Amino acid sequence: SILRSNQGDDNNDVIISRSGTMKLLSAVVYATLAVVPLFDQTHGFSGDLRRSSQTLNLCTRCTSVRYPRAASSLLNTRAKTTLLSTSNDDDDSQTEKPPIQLLIDTIKSNPARSIYFSSLMALCGAALGPFLDSYHSIFGVLSYDTPLIFPILGSVGEGPELLTCVTTYWVPFLFGVAGFLIGWLYIWLDAVFQVEENDINQSQAQLHPTISKVMVGISYFTLQYWLSGILFANHVDRTSILALMSVLAAGGFYLLDGSLSGFITSAATAIGGPLIEVGLISSIPEPWGYHYNDAGETGFFPLWIIPVYFLGGPANGNLARLFWNALGDEAVESAEDESPVPPIQKRIPCANCQGTRAVLCPNCDDGTYVTYGQQVICKACRGKGRVICRSCFSQYGDDPNDIENIRRIMDKIPD
Repeated sequence: SILRSNQGDDNNDVIISRSGTMKLLSAVVYATLAVVPLFDQTHGFSGDLRRSSQTLNLCTRCTSVRYPRAASSLLNTRAKTTLLSTSNDDDDSQTEKPPIQLLIDTIKSNPARSIYFSSLMALCGAALGPFLDSYHSIFGVLSYDTPLIFPILGSVGEGPELLTCVTTYWVPFLFGVAGFLIGWLYIWLDAVFQVEENDINQSQAQLHPTISKVMVGISYFTLQYWLSGILFANHVDRTSILALMSVLAAGGFYLLDGSLSGFITSAATAIGGPLIEVGLISSIPEPWGYHYNDAGETGFFPLWIIPVYFLGGPANGNLARLFWNALGDEAVESAEDESPVPPIQKRIPCANCQGTRAVLCPNCDDGTYVTYGQQVICKACRGKGRVICRSCFSQYGDDPNDIENIRRIMDKIPD
């Protein structure tokens, strides 16, 4: 009724209606052209015109076809829009998963890796924990009702006290559980927040710590534990110890980690650890219990114990990342199959990949590309810079629809 003219002329109605329809279609076209570049970044289309030489590229993550970015006609724009609506399904399924489902999928994707990782983290926590706890026992920070004393050099009362372990029966189990929980929190939160990570160099340094960095972190945490006992034994006031431990914890976290997942895990450790101690002190019967000799501001423990717990996050977290990376899919599978790549006699000659089954990714430069002035990781090759060779793929008898198997094949091929 809005389109009708005052004269009520039917012909005018038709003309005006057609004009409104054309305006509406024009608006839709312009909106489509504006939205396409936004999808272009998320799906990993490269702006390099060298790779967009008016040819079609098959996406390695799905069965869709990638059109050259240089195409500017409405037909190509509509085709690209349709493509994005289907090819983004795989990425959306990864980013839209609930965090707990992401953890479950991580465990189920390689149960052997998860079991090895859990065992190593629990074993390291159970082995190192009693020695850290011994510092507080020797320097009088806390006392056990039934202590276990293990002299390392000399005998009790005669050898150096710093080489005597004073703990109790359940301490190894408690520290083992702590190592297990902190380790899995790091791996889980790394997976959750890695989706939105764009700083490639910083991400790689955080998620792939070196052995020396891990050892420095554990040593630094041990130093803080020992120093807190020394200061307490020399009657330094609580406020001074709290200030110094807080500075050491903040500096250690900044230098050794600095990731969001690490901060959340460390904060959870700093809050959860003391709360667990309150439960232990309140509930364990006297023959097996313990208490802090200075109940401090809380009535259970002094507040300076909180930053000590906090620094346990990066010390355990970097160790967890080191184990998790070392126990990658290819490492676990190589324990069952000693050859990480197909034997030479099983390789099929191929003019494109020379029998390696891998070719350069057509969508990026060595795993990354620049889009809208920002360097991002290529989702087609997952930052590897190479994709599966399609020329000889069918000759190996692999299922082209089994994406996980294709990824495992690529992970087993050395760089």
